[in-house]
Amino acid sequence: MSESETPQSAAGAILSFPSPARPATVTFDRRELSELLNLYGRMVAAGEWRDYAIDFLKDKAQFSVFRRSSEMPLYRIVKDPAAARRQGAYSVVAATGLILKRGSELSRVLKVLDKKLSVVG
Repeated sequence: MSESETPQSAAGAILSFPSPARPATVTFDRRELSELLNLYGRMVAAGEWRDYAIDFLKDKAQFSVFRRSSEMPLYRIVKDPAAARRQGAYSVVAATGLILKRGSELSRVLKVLDKKLSVVG
């Protein structure tokens, strides 16, 4: 093979450039959304909640619930993977900013909002 007969000439070579790193957004998976929407459905049926919003941000995901859509959210269920090793990835935050419960399991954290029916005497 001579010098002019290279396997791939420089003019026809395909160069791959690394794509710019996009920050991955934090989302709720199917199981988490199912738990959140089941709780939301029960609270709507009880007349407690009327609207919700889901926010997917770079560093956390939020599920906010409202009594009326024009108000501030009553509660925010936050998934923050950065806090997973310290206090748990999930937290329930009240409208005042008070963290009601933190943990690594969503079902346990949501129990603070799930009011059981009780007999009043």
